[in-house]
Amino acid sequence: MEILTKTELRLRHKEIVKKIDSGAVFIHPTDTIYGIGCNASNKKSVEKIRQLKEKLEGPFSIWVPSLEWVKENCEINGEVNKWLKELPGPYTLILKIKNKDAIADNVNLNKDTIGIRYPDHWFSKVVEEIGCPIVTTSANKSNNPFMTSIENLNQEIKKGVEFMVYEGEKKGRPSKIIDLTKKTEVRLR
Repeated sequence: MEILTKTELRLRHKEIVKKIDSGAVFIHPTDTIYGIGCNASNKKSVEKIRQLKEKLEGPFSIWVPSLEWVKENCEINGEVNKWLKELPGPYTLILKIKNKDAIADNVNLNKDTIGIRYPDHWFSKVVEEIGCPIVTTSANKSNNPFMTSIENLNQEIKKGVEFMVYEGEKKGRPSKIIDLTKKTEVRLR
């Protein structure tokens, strides 16, 4: 696994964007904790993340390239619009997806909903440049503590990713989940 700083990512920006677009599995920083991700339209890469995390069931969230992407691919109503105004931010919004072809079917396991993230973080520019969402799920084995620094990265996950964008220890907690598919529900993790 190659470790890149923000500066190194900038210097190799086109190369890294191409790797992500082509299906690389990687670890990335967010506004909360570290995530493991890939191009959300690449079924093979999504499956690799499922195997690394040992999470064969349950949906993954996606980091969207823009709010326009959300409006084009998800069902929008007044409550959703209210929450979209809170973005970017440390939230995962659970929305009904109207364009299931926008992501690989193993991201949300053929459900009618998807968790979307649009973090207030510089890495959003990278996702925007890719032009499609990336899977974003905590960089840990399922039901184990989430990664906050390179020191607590699971060794099997480390061996299974191509690169990591590292910016030091994270002091955050996972994002707040806001389920907008029914009466608004906030779940703290």
